[in-house]
Parts: sequence; C-alpha cells; structure tokens
Amino acid sequence: MNHSLPWVAERVRRFRESDAEFERWARGYGPIVHNELTQLRVHDLAQVLVAEGKASNAAAVYRTLWAADRLTVAGMWLTVHMTYAASVYPDGRELAAEDFKETPEGHTGGSLNIVPAYVGYLTANALSGLTRSWLMGQGHCVAGIDACNLLVGNMTPRHAERYNRTESGLTRFARDFYSYAIDAAGRPASPLGSHVGTNTAGGLSEGGYLGFAELQYVHMPLPGERLVVFLSDGAFEEQRGSDWAPRWWRAEDCGFVAPFMILNGRRIEQRSTMQQQGGQEWFHEHLRLNGFDPMEIDGTDPAAFAWAVHAMEERLAACAAAVATGSIHYPVPLHYTIAEAPKGFGFPGAGTNAAHNLPLDGNPRIDPCARQQFNEGARALFVPADELDEALAVLCRHEEQHRALERDHPLAHRCVDAPTFPEPRWHAIGGGEVAPMAALDMAFVDIVKANPRLRPRVGNPDELRSNRMGQTLDLLKHRVFIPEPGLAEAVDGAVITALNEEAVVSAALGNKGGINLVVSYEAFAVKMLGALRQEILFARHQAEAGVPPGWLSVVTVATSHTWENGKNEQSHQDPTLAEALLGEMSDTARVMFPVDANSATAALRAAYATHGQLWTFVVPKRPMASLLTGESAERLVSQGACVVKACDAPDVLLIAIGAYQLQQALRAAERLDARGHRTAVTCVIEPGRFRMPRDAREREFVADDATRQRLFPAEAGVRIIASHMRPEPTLGVLRAIDTGPRKTRALGYISRGGTLDVPGMLFANRSTWAHIVAEAADALCIDPASILGVEELAAVRGDGDPRSVMAAS
Repeated sequence: MNHSLPWVAERVRRFRESDAEFERWARGYGPIVHNELTQLRVHDLAQVLVAEGKASNAAAVYRTLWAADRLTVAGMWLTVHMTYAASVYPDGRELAAEDFKETPEGHTGGSLNIVPAYVGYLTANALSGLTRSWLMGQGHCVAGIDACNLLVGNMTPRHAERYNRTESGLTRFARDFYSYAIDAAGRPASPLGSHVGTNTAGGLSEGGYLGFAELQYVHMPLPGERLVVFLSDGAFEEQRGSDWAPRWWRAEDCGFVAPFMILNGRRIEQRSTMQQQGGQEWFHEHLRLNGFDPMEIDGTDPAAFAWAVHAMEERLAACAAAVATGSIHYPVPLHYTIAEAPKGFGFPGAGTNAAHNLPLDGNPRIDPCARQQFNEGARALFVPADELDEALAVLCRHEEQHRALERDHPLAHRCVDAPTFPEPRWHAIGGGEVAPMAALDMAFVDIVKANPRLRPRVGNPDELRSNRMGQTLDLLKHRVFIPEPGLAEAVDGAVITALNEEAVVSAALGNKGGINLVVSYEAFAVKMLGALRQEILFARHQAEAGVPPGWLSVVTVATSHTWENGKNEQSHQDPTLAEALLGEMSDTARVMFPVDANSATAALRAAYATHGQLWTFVVPKRPMASLLTGESAERLVSQGACVVKACDAPDVLLIAIGAYQLQQALRAAERLDARGHRTAVTCVIEPGRFRMPRDAREREFVADDATRQRLFPAEAGVRIIASHMRPEPTLGVLRAIDTGPRKTRALGYISRGGTLDVPGMLFANRSTWAHIVAEAADALCIDPASILGVEELAAVRGDGDPRSVMAAS
C-alpha cells in the first residue's frame, strides 16, 4: 500500500500545523515513525471517539497515543535487557562487560515486534474504556508482553511480588529470564518462562505449538466479548485451517475478533514461504479469496494497531447489523490486519536471520563490538523515568474508567457453572444390544437440551452420523452458509465440520465459555494430540499455580477404533492417542475406556461435572450387550474400575481395559472356571487411576491402597491384562498393580492388522479369550492343554485354524 499519496501528505500536514497535540504525537519517538497514512487514520479515529463520547476531545486521544509511543519504546528497551543484561539500570547508563549475562537467550526479534502490537492493544482499551481479551499465537515472544506488563503494573501476584521498576526489581526481572533455576520439587524456580505461562498476566495459551491460536480464536469470545489476536506468519506456514475462520463466525453466537498477522517475513533460518511466494501482496489476495477483508498497517507503530482494533470492530459491527436486517447474508468478510515490520525492529540486527533469537553479532559480555552495539541500541530506546511516568498516568486509567486490568480480561477467568443434568436414561441388562456411541449421543443431546445457556460446539472431522452421533447432528447441525434441503445443516449450526482434525478440535478447545464434544476416528485423532497436549499442560500449570481453570472439561471421543475398524486397513488401527495421553498427568488428562452403553453415559456425565480437564473416551460404535447397570456404571467411572466377576480367593485375576477386551476376559474366565481355576474379572475404565503417582497432585488423584486392594486383591498373584492399547504402555501405566513379569502378563494391540473383522483383529493381536487362557496357564505353571482343546491350542500357537477360537469370540 502506498503510504505517501500526495493528498494524504497534504491533509496531514494541515492537521499538524493546526493542532499542537496532533503535531506533538505525529513527531514520533525513538525508532517509532508515524507514516502519513497512520496520521490520517488517527485523526479520523479521534473524531469518531469524540463523537461516540469515548473521548472528551481529540487532544485527549493524541495524548494517549503520545503515551503509547513512550511505553512502546520503554518496552523494547526492557525486552532487549531481558535477553542480554544481568544488571538493569533505570537511569539508562551504559552497561559494562560484567553487566551482561554470560549466556544470553531469548526470541528477541519476535519479542520486539510484539511490543508495539501489545501496546496498541493496551491503547485501544484506554481509548475506548473497554478491557478486551488478548491472545498470542507466537508464545515464544512472551518477553515483550511481560516487559510491558511490568511497566504498566499489569502483573499476576507472582510477578508483582518480585518485580517493579526499581533497579533491583528490573535486575531480578532480567536475571530471572532464562535463568534455568529449579526448585527442590523439580519445577522452574523463575516465574518467567520462555513462552506464555500461567504467570503471564492475561495469558490464555502457551503458544508453543504454532498454529493453534489461529484455529481457536474465532471460537473463543462469547457474544458481547471482544478479542484481539496476534498471529504469526510462521504459523500460517505451519498449520492449515486458519483460513476457515470466516466459515465459522456468526454474530449471533460469536463475539468480535480482531486478528493481526505480525508479518516479519522470517523463520529461524530462512525467509518464510509467504515471503518467497510474493509477500504482502500475495497474502492480501489469499485472504480475500478465503473470505477475509484484509487491511494493512505499519507493524512498528502502536497507534496503527490501536486504530486497526477500532476499525475491525466497527466494520464487524456493521456487518452484524446488516445480517440482522437481512441486507447481507453469511459469510461476512472477517476483518483481518496485516502488520508488516522487520524482524527485531528498533534494535541492531533487525531484519536478519539472527534477529529471530540473538540479533547482535556476538556476546556483549566478551565481545566489545557487540557491547557497543547493545549500548547504542539501548540508548536509542531509553525513556527517562519522569517521561515514562507521565505516559503511564495517561494510559493506565482503569479505576477512572471503571474497567478491569488487562490481566483480568473476560477470557482469562472463565468460570462456567456445572450444567444441569437430566435424569440418565440407563439401558437394561439383557434388553438387547446397544451401541455405546449411540448411548453417548443420546446422553449428550439430553445435557445440551437441559442447558440452553451453554454454547455447544461439536468438532467433527468427518462422519458424525456414521459414528452413531445422529441425534447430536440432527439437533445441532453442520454449520454452513447455504443449508441443503433434507440435510442436517444450518447457518447457525453448532457442529464444526472440516476434514482437518486440528481445526475441529480447536473449535471445541476455543469454546471455553460453553460445552464441547469432539468425535473422531481413533487412528486419526492422533493428529489432535499437539492441540490437546498444549491445553493439558497449560491447564495443569494453572492448577499448580493455585488458579485452576473454571471452564467445563472438554471431551474428545475416539471411536471407529482399533479393534472394530479393520475394514479400512492398518492405517485405521492405532491406539496411540490414548497411550500418549496416558503419558501426561492423569489428574488433568483423563483417559477412559467405556465398555458398554451405560458406562459411556456415566463417563460423559462425570466429565461435564468437572472443570479444567481434558477427557478422552475410546468408545465402540458397534452394538453390544449392556454388561453394567446404571449404578454399577457410575461406580465404575467414579473409582476407575470395578469388579465384574467376583471371587473370594481367585487363582487368576483377569483385568480388562476396553469393551472387546472385557468380553474376551469374561469368556476366558468361563473356561478357566470350568477347568477348576478360580477367576475374578476387574474392568478398568480409567487406567490412570491406578498408576504410580509422579507428584503430589497425581497422588491425590490415584486410587488409595484400600480401593486398589479391593479391585486387585493381593491373593491373586497371577494377573492377565487384556488391553485396548499396546501391552508395553499398558504395563507401564499399571506398574502399581504389577506382580512381576512371571505373574503379570499383558495382551493388546501388537501392531498387527489389515482388512479384518473384530474377531480377526483379536486373533491377529493374540488377544482372544483363548490367548488369555494360554497366558494364564503359563503364569500358573500348568499345561495349557489341560484347559484348551487340541484345535484351540494349535490356533493359539499359530499352526491351527484361527476359527476354532474366533468362533467363541
């Protein structure tokens, strides 16, 4: 865009000559230069704010923007000190060799670029008297956010007790950044992290996984809320799906979003793909083709960001009003700002590859040239204390404006009341076969209907009806622009459907003000792992910090799963998701294996009664007999396991994890009992409840000794585990109930598959009832021929007819 059109230059020249406050701001400050287009936009913005009653006069707007320039420059000054300095002097003196860190660290270029953006957000709030929410996708740029928050006093308690603008407070702040200090419990001792964390005021997401902020932001604000989002051109390259945001935004159930692309054109080692394909002009056209209304600003100027926040919201409000009157229809052009800036603007090394991390040519502690570079760069960014005080007094008027600090923005403190639960519809034992997924579908619909205040989001990468979620689909419908007659589609549909697992799980993860469900094939749900893991980590860190999240727990359902999805070849047979999530802390990452309709219903109700957890269910979609009453299903879920076949003094304890595994275990028990070997069968729905705890929080979560003894009696030294998962991860999780390799055996998925039915999958993975019997016999040191017939034993040993044991499956 041409920022120097003659008519623009002439107009802003007149503004400067006729308005001293405008001219004072327009001069810029330090490295900040206000181009003529920004000056024109700011002048127009001032008139609008006065007309709206948000500013007493235009001069008040210009004074606020004058203050923003000072805060921006001071924020950049402190940011570079975080990377390089071991001592910080508020008087701006030059640093000597010993004042520098021995080993500088930091994503300095991106952090410098985020400072004008974040100050622009703060300024927009000050100008409008409204505290918006904020989200940053590039979490490694947290230094710029934390530096600005310290300067304006917008800090969490942990930061506020350690940091301030004194020499000691600033020095501690710089030394804590990448200090690598660790406490006695093995946790980072510094409240400053390399990415957004729970101590970052207003932080919502770590941002360590590039691209998930891009997928989530449009689903985050509720109606009446406003969200400013800082996005990364690297994430655009990293993660597909952010281009679909205009497909999902609806004024009726979405708040305003103001996305900014910080376009600095650099990856770690080379130019981004966007830059190589044509840069800003190419990206501008790409956005238009995908339903956005892009505009461009100077990404080095906080005033440009403040103007753009207001402009995007104003345009989106106009679109919403037009939709309400019927003059336009969805999709509305979602407004989007491209903020171009050289990487590391304002400091030596800007625009180079080095600016991604350490922009100077050397280490200032040992390199005189680098030291000179730093001191010259820092000098250009220094803001005298009295001038900064004046700026902060103008910007930070929260009490006067009767608004919350930015650390307390609406999305940062979601608190959603537990839903109302209708009476459960249990399925009678012996009443015919019911698909657990169909029962879960019915339970979810009942809960959604009983809680109209909760905005529902269902993430669906593909076949919701095929996965037995027909009632949910008929009630909530696919979100589309033009519904096709006869299909479950609606403009305001709550089912977010896209052939992209990351995008649909992000629709649920973003909807923390509502109720969420994600349904996927088990094998392909693995693609959701990164998004789920980022949420798990952030939520647990919040709980550890004493501020547990208040959003309703999110449920991800993995169905069409490993054991029943044989028709689609081995690519569709993969229990990795559950195994990986069991590697996370089990008090936050809840992994469940419902075994029938009632246990699926009980698990779903239990999940929505909790907050701040990520629940993953592995659920069969094929009809099967109900094995548990409603009462026993609730007991199974509440304690993580239950005895389904009791025995006072069992010789063998069979432990089942998964629906088909429980069926096989019960059949194995019948055969063992018939041959005089006493058996008990315990069904484990949540293996994480029986693990060896790894810290105090997990210790409070896992089952106590009495519960473990009741479910896994010590007298039963021989234990055969039939697992939905691979044997090795299963044994690792259940180490606490393991009686040793001679006595405890695990069967499960051993990476065998193909185009097979359920019995074929069980046989291929040596997990039929007969394989369980053979393992039990070996552990009991008896001849398996005394329990299995000749043909059965031959099949188990791999030289007989598989049908001899599959028929009994």
